[in-house]
Formats: sequence, structure tokens, C-alpha cells
Amino acid sequence: MKLLALDTSSIACSAALQLDELLIERHEEKPREHTRLLMPMIESLLRESGVTLPELDAIVLGNGPGSFIGMRIAASVAQGLAFGSGLNIIPVSSLAAIAAQVFAEREATEVIVAQDAHMHEVYLGIYEAGDSRLPVAVFPERLHGTDRIAELGSAAYVAAGAGWQRYPDLLAANRENLGDISDVLHPRATHLLRLGSAALREGHAVEPQDIVPAYLRQKVAQKPAPVS
Repeated sequence: MKLLALDTSSIACSAALQLDELLIERHEEKPREHTRLLMPMIESLLRESGVTLPELDAIVLGNGPGSFIGMRIAASVAQGLAFGSGLNIIPVSSLAAIAAQVFAEREATEVIVAQDAHMHEVYLGIYEAGDSRLPVAVFPERLHGTDRIAELGSAAYVAAGAGWQRYPDLLAANRENLGDISDVLHPRATHLLRLGSAALREGHAVEPQDIVPAYLRQKVAQKPAPVS
């Protein structure tokens, strides 16, 4: 399988290329540098691999939730590349990519991911390890405050994502139900590839114009009402 993966939903700008068994990644954590970094990363991956975009099977997009501007950067680049190369896009949860990395690196069975959503809220997702240790969502991803998470009922969860650091109150409110704190803070494109490969086999690729970023906070994505 030949896939290109992109994610700019957090402070990390991440791109990776899969050519069957070969994986190549570019990953930098530099806030507000995504526009400058992303296209050179993609060009570098293609140049190193010797593959062209039309030879790929699809583009995997880290579709959020996350930074509104960051999500739009990756989505716009993915759409432009896909339109120009006749490819479809596989939207993948950026939160699930964080959980996928935790499951790949340790013997965890449950991961809870919190990413900073600003305004004293986080983007929250809870996942169990499924087939091939890929994350399976326990409930739909949502916005959550810095208080207790009702779904936590045991001390087996591994906490991952930058939201736990950003909001110490969230960690304090839920610490007794957390088994460990992971140092995985932002999505990496390598783990988007694992999720994207599975999604492509299941027929979840879409045409570029059908991509809808997972904003969750819709009032940020919507234009303000006109002032009368």
C-alpha cells in the first residue's frame, strides 16, 4: 500500500510516506510554522522515495479535532494534492493517532487523549485497543471542561495528549482513575498511516471535496452573524 499522511492539527507539523513496508517520516514541533514546513516536508518525502503523487493509493489526513487554522492547512494541502493527482483522501482522527502511538509503544489497553481546545476546554477521546492494537473509540470525541470525566471507572487508563499538561486541574480531577501519564503529546503522521491503511481497506476514503474537518467547536468554524 502506498500512502502519504499529513497532520497539522497541533503544534506539530507531521508528514509520512508508506511504500508497502517502507516508512519515512518528517516531524517538527514548531508552533505557527506549518505553512512554511508542510510542503517542503512532502517534497522531501517524495524525492527521497522516488515516488510521484499519482502512484499513491490515497492521502491520509489528520482531520482533527485540533487547532482550527492548523486543521485547515493540512486539509487544504491534502485537497490540492488529491485534486491534482486524482487521489482520494482518508480522514483519520488526530486524537486516535495519539492513542495509536501509545498502543504501539506500550502494553496499554485503554487510552484517554486530551488536546488543548483553549477556553479551559479539551478535545477528549477514550479508546480501547482493538484488532492489531489499533484504537477503537469508546464514545464520540467531544469537547470537555477541566472537571471530572464521568466515563472513567478504573485506574487502567493511560493519559496522553498535551491537554493534561495545559490544564493541571483536569489531571487533578481525574488522577485517581488514571494508571499512567504518557509523554505522547501530539499526533505523528506515522501512526496516521496505520489508521489510514485500515480505513482504506474498509472503504472509508472520500473524494477531496467531501472532506469536513472535525471542528467540534462549531461556533469557531462558523462566520459571525451580521450586526444589525
